[in-house]
Amino acid sequence: MQRYSILWADDEIDLLKPHILFLQQRGYDITPVNNGAEAVELNESRNFDIVFLDEHMPGMSGLEALGHIKASKPNVPVVMITKNEEEQIMEEAIGSKIDDYLIKPLNPSQILLSVKKLLDKKSLVMEKTTSDYQQDFQKISMAFLGDLHHEEWADVYRKLVFWELQMDQADASMAEVLESQKVEANSNFCRFVKKNYESWLNDPKANKPLLSHQVMKRKVFPELQEGKPCFLIVIDNLRFDQWKSIEPELLDDFTVEKEETYYSILPTTTAYARNAIFSGMLPSEMAKVHPDIWVGEDDDEGKNNFEAEFLERQVRRNNLNIKISYHKIKKLEEGRDLADSVSNLFSNDLNVIVYNFVDMLSHARTDMAMVRELAPDEAAYRSITRSWFQHSPLLEILKKIAEKKAKVIITTDHGTIRVKRPFKIVGDRNVNTNLRYKQGKNLGYDGDNKVFAVSRPERFFLPKPNVSTTYVFAVEDQFFAYPNNFNYYVGLYKDTFQHGGVSLEEMIVPLIVLAPKGG
Repeated sequence: MQRYSILWADDEIDLLKPHILFLQQRGYDITPVNNGAEAVELNESRNFDIVFLDEHMPGMSGLEALGHIKASKPNVPVVMITKNEEEQIMEEAIGSKIDDYLIKPLNPSQILLSVKKLLDKKSLVMEKTTSDYQQDFQKISMAFLGDLHHEEWADVYRKLVFWELQMDQADASMAEVLESQKVEANSNFCRFVKKNYESWLNDPKANKPLLSHQVMKRKVFPELQEGKPCFLIVIDNLRFDQWKSIEPELLDDFTVEKEETYYSILPTTTAYARNAIFSGMLPSEMAKVHPDIWVGEDDDEGKNNFEAEFLERQVRRNNLNIKISYHKIKKLEEGRDLADSVSNLFSNDLNVIVYNFVDMLSHARTDMAMVRELAPDEAAYRSITRSWFQHSPLLEILKKIAEKKAKVIITTDHGTIRVKRPFKIVGDRNVNTNLRYKQGKNLGYDGDNKVFAVSRPERFFLPKPNVSTTYVFAVEDQFFAYPNNFNYYVGLYKDTFQHGGVSLEEMIVPLIVLAPKGG
């Protein structure tokens, strides 16, 4: 067991011998001094795990010593001990970044609790997290082995995300157990989607989830109130775990009014899923009703250049007399410009902001060695997302929206999954390049049961450019690779984040309503 070293400075240190003995008996090494100057000197020459400072000492006071200690070693935890309960003293100490505050007279349990909170918190939390997950493991496994419906699958995924976030700092062996459980859950979820997806689109009586093309009509338009602007922010590629990572950054300014999920349509790509959001239609319906702005697989034109037009037409189709704005942010400078001009948007009923950073990050991870090094796994991917968000113009935009007491809806078009297993597929030169789904006339592969094969695209409301067009979706953590240069592409794409196929991470995505505090 690790022995921790404690520096304790108090001008009445001799009176504290019973407390010092109490800590020593529990494995802590105590170095007692009776003035602040000696505490500062010892702190500079030796390494201590924690420092106790009496606030009122002759000569150099505890607050003065605190300033020197934090300047020298800012990461060492400091506990201020005082007889003075004046608010001003407490505020000054807290402003000087103390880590805990104890009021005399002290009792041994009070001191031990403070020490454990500061020094043993990580290991205690890790042990509790591991124990709690072990208890929950069986419940989760039994749940997804049953005949779940879409809401229950969303609950399973949220529970797995919860434990993922808890395990970010926990024991590596338990994280491996969780990863294994998540793989098994995804396997069962993909079977569930293969069995039910077609009926969701065709059977009016089917127990079906909210899908991409229903988001605006069912979730966004009902939030609009006359005279009160509403902001819809679509962060491309935002998984539910990434939302939970950035959520704490918003809680100073907003309360989470609703935290829901919906299911992204297939393919889980920007071209299909995001266009479905803004058009309120499924892909084949878009191609039929809006041939002037629908861009198919065979076209070189950007497939998401007409989102604003799709949105305007959906608004008109729903007979909404509202003023809307649409902004797509693809570069840092565009985000900064919008942050500077966001005050101009509050006269609109609905403001849509599409933020592409997370999508750029996921694709950059494929293309750039540096980003691949920074995001080798899900925990790192979440960390990068949160770091970006903390310093992004988007957070500044959201803070300005909160100041004006406007409502915010945050969502995405689809998530991503870290792909690990290559799956060989053969296609002609006209087959699309996405790694998680293929569309074409002559797709060759072994085993329909190993993928989600769609031989009748019209039943899945997917465009059918040719009579023999089929779609094949990767499931779980697969990615498609051609036999030619197979090893090269496996080395290039294995362990990258991709989207387009069927998985919990890609399909079950966040839909969040934020209310400004004090609004």
